Amino acid sequence: MATIDFFKYQGAGNDFVIVRPEFNKAVKDKTALIERLCDRRFGIGADGLILWEKGQEEGEDFQMVYYNSDGRESTLCGNGGRCIAAFAFQVQELPQSMQFTAIDGPHQAEVEEQSPGNYWVRLQMPDVKEVKTTNKGMWMDTGSPHHVEFVKNLATYPVEDRGREIRNSYGTAGSNVNFIEFDAQGELGIRTYERGVEGETLACGTGVTAAALAAYQQGLTAKNKIGLQAQGGKLQVEFEPHEGGFKNVWLSGPAKFVFKGTIDLEKP
Repeated sequence: MATIDFFKYQGAGNDFVIVRPEFNKAVKDKTALIERLCDRRFGIGADGLILWEKGQEEGEDFQMVYYNSDGRESTLCGNGGRCIAAFAFQVQELPQSMQFTAIDGPHQAEVEEQSPGNYWVRLQMPDVKEVKTTNKGMWMDTGSPHHVEFVKNLATYPVEDRGREIRNSYGTAGSNVNFIEFDAQGELGIRTYERGVEGETLACGTGVTAAALAAYQQGLTAKNKIGLQAQGGKLQVEFEPHEGGFKNVWLSGPAKFVFKGTIDLEKP
């Protein structure tokens, strides 16, 4: 198969290639190819690539398979989950409320169309059973592992250098790294270094979720519905504290269809 059709979506600047389902076999688990498709100079350009696959269980509308831009299958991507829900609604014509399964288990998503190609998507995240405090910050698993650290002067903070250093201090698998700060208006800002991308991304859904929970856990806010300003846009996290962790965690934010196209897989 020489060519495949694809769709490009972004959620608060976190962007993804979604392959049209009939072309999944041409791409699935092909690390070098996925890395090339995600390359911003020689490919389509994206933080990751997502496959939409048919659901296998009763009540499951579809399955999400996610690869980081390094071509390797990864843990849950929150903004990717919101974007594939928008794709499922727009292209696969699923209803506004849907159920799907990612690598970490089942998720519910709710899609609201604000204008053609522009959506507001709520995604149910996994419960967080434990929040660990380290000598540098906090750590938790929100579907993907996340280190959260409170800093000053977030706008000029050396995210790439510090993020790489901390990411590699969590063993072979590593961890995503988030730096957060409350501004003068009390809004929580966040910048994230993502493993697999190996650099800063404009937003990270699981990272935003971890940041909101960390801020609550540290007593820096009493709200259980928190807005966060990422580099690429605003996102919202709501949750219920539960036995030292959190349940009923939802990530909400924009998801936008950017463009669709066809790419030749045989061209270097």
